[in-house]
Amino acid sequence: MKFKAFLTENGVNLLEKRFLPAFEKMGKNCYLFLTKEHLFFLHNLLNGDGVQCIAQFRKDVLFDDYRISSQNEDRIAFSLDVSLLYRAVKSSVSICTEFSGGLASNRLQIKLVKKLPPNCTQPMPFLTFETKGYKSAVIQDVPISKPLSRSQVIELQTALDSAQDLPPTLVQVQDPNQLQNFVDHMKHVGDVLNVTISKYGDLQVQISTTLIRLGSEFQRLLVIGEKSQAPVEDRNLSAQSRSERAMARGDAQSVQVSVKHFSKSLQCQLTKPDSAFYGIAPQGACLTVIFQFMIPGTRQTDKSISLHCRLPVLDPGSN
Repeated sequence: MKFKAFLTENGVNLLEKRFLPAFEKMGKNCYLFLTKEHLFFLHNLLNGDGVQCIAQFRKDVLFDDYRISSQNEDRIAFSLDVSLLYRAVKSSVSICTEFSGGLASNRLQIKLVKKLPPNCTQPMPFLTFETKGYKSAVIQDVPISKPLSRSQVIELQTALDSAQDLPPTLVQVQDPNQLQNFVDHMKHVGDVLNVTISKYGDLQVQISTTLIRLGSEFQRLLVIGEKSQAPVEDRNLSAQSRSERAMARGDAQSVQVSVKHFSKSLQCQLTKPDSAFYGIAPQGACLTVIFQFMIPGTRQTDKSISLHCRLPVLDPGSN
């Protein structure tokens, strides 16, 4: 089982300034899943209790001279502490910049190694960052779990494949900061958020208690997938009445999610996406948020990077 590669300058910027700060907010640990063509960060994928977060990078977005081999069809997976990984990347970048004028003149190598830690009798696996200078090398070791077995890798791959299913209707929010502002102001009101999405391009978020009901609505959003024309007779109705009528027609779905989970998913704004798509899985299985990234200077989707979250829904009977 071997892996080593050189982080490109673009790869370092993506990880250090955008994705690792977001991943650190999502949870303490995650799986790093390496294949012949891609690298995945997987949060909570095998645990249905929290927000699942899945990021995928094509290898050439992050690395040069990418080499991987294993008996699991050249797939390697392990868990690590995101904060330690983030710290190692920041420290390595700082060393590169300080002693050699930047990454362009001093490349940052990343590889899997086994080392014997102090006061231990068995070698342990590490993800190592190595910066080689003119007279010396600086090494940052990030402890990782024992790499997953063949059966565990298959389980992880199966969970990843099932998590890629798209909701039948997705609506695009161009400025997710509006949702962030709503949740920031209302998260002290209640713990449960009602989310309604219609085929007409409407997204409603609402927090209700026995004393108060507060919400925000986004109308005429871009719809991908199943869509319908909003009935003319519904135009002058309240948002609540329109959503109820749409659900009665089968043109909308509504789920309840934890305000804490919804707020956590919004931390993905730190990755600087260009927009976000919201959708509800069939039978209301989960709320899905897909973040869209554009190729800089164009309006074309960057297919080399993908990021999405799946929020577990609450049982209405438990509220």
